Amino acid sequence: MKAEIKKLPKSQMEIEFELTEEEFKHHLDHALEHLKKHVKVDGFRPGHAPAEIVEERVGKENLLMEAGDIAVKDVYSKYILENKLEPVGQPEVSIIKIAQGSPFIFKAKITLLPEVELPDYKNIASRIKGKEVSITEEEVQDALNYLQKTRAKFITEDRPAEKKDFVEITYQNKDINEGKEVADKFILGEGGFMKRFEDNIVGMKAGEEKEFKVVFSDNSPRKDLAGKEGDFKVKIKSVQKMELPKINDEFAKELGAFDTLVALKQSMKKGITQEKQSAEKQRKRGEILDKISEKVKVDLPDTLIDYEKQRLMDDLKYKINQNMKISFEQYLASVKQTEENLKQTFEKEAEKRLKGFLILREIGSKENIEVQEQEVEEEFKKSIKNYSKEQLSKIDIEQLKEYTRGVIYNEKVLEKLENISS
Repeated sequence: MKAEIKKLPKSQMEIEFELTEEEFKHHLDHALEHLKKHVKVDGFRPGHAPAEIVEERVGKENLLMEAGDIAVKDVYSKYILENKLEPVGQPEVSIIKIAQGSPFIFKAKITLLPEVELPDYKNIASRIKGKEVSITEEEVQDALNYLQKTRAKFITEDRPAEKKDFVEITYQNKDINEGKEVADKFILGEGGFMKRFEDNIVGMKAGEEKEFKVVFSDNSPRKDLAGKEGDFKVKIKSVQKMELPKINDEFAKELGAFDTLVALKQSMKKGITQEKQSAEKQRKRGEILDKISEKVKVDLPDTLIDYEKQRLMDDLKYKINQNMKISFEQYLASVKQTEENLKQTFEKEAEKRLKGFLILREIGSKENIEVQEQEVEEEFKKSIKNYSKEQLSKIDIEQLKEYTRGVIYNEKVLEKLENISS
């Protein structure tokens, strides 16, 4: 077999393969055996009909197409593995010559992961320092107040709703959830809804209905509604008084392994500190990657950028489905965009993500970063504990393991960069 390589811009490559007549005959025989199993011939068991009858039944052209398809998959995959190439997506295949008794020639145009020319990443990382993490008493008190609310008792009241009451409501607005009824519950007066919306609920009793107008806030997630006046129909299902427990030693003891309020505060301070340290670690890592990305030389293939833009689009669709009470089509209408135009706005973010991925991959290679199978298995076992049996049945286990391997690999590379900068 001959293989001629032609390098193209944007990390693309065109390979022309030529199989001899004898090499192609092997694939023709393979194709015929495959077709024999699927062609019914009267008087013969499946797969046992004579080759001449099967060939006549399927036709020479169909036999050649089947053989060509088998040859392309076999030759291309072997060539990629033997030459340790890393293509992105599927190849663009074009048949140049195909006939019985002749050589078989085809071309495969592929996009490869691009070459990365790193700057002096060690020097860049060494200049980026972490910020000191500090905790205030006010932050600890805010966390305590939140914890206090989670332990509150709720007593149903037969009276008009007041601020700080816990209310359950249903509401309707023609621009939300296609105008269908929406159920919600929140502490009145604490910003769960727009202020004027909550102000209109004050004074309403359980079972009471009310219609009023409210101007949507300028920072509304629905850009088409921001600043506009909306008609709401609201019904109160229940009004509950919220009784908060006193924050003292007894409160701390009820939470578990705390003998005093002081011990609880110390534990909470430690937890907040760890959260802040984790956030600072992520900030620092992001800055290191951004600075390296500014200096890196890499020609990102359009195919790779398009793939990443589609991933970002899929993420957006999932979030809209989970967090907003509208369809994706309604969301597009609200931002006055088509799906294709919206996808184009992801260009810079897609390039940033791809650069980050390629930078970590290249640094990991230079620093001889490796991930052991035992590490993958241990992390994999931890991760699947969060899935139900039904969810696991729908998951590609090998794909999840490869994802886990990538997460561990990236973590090791980022730790390496952090150690340089510390």
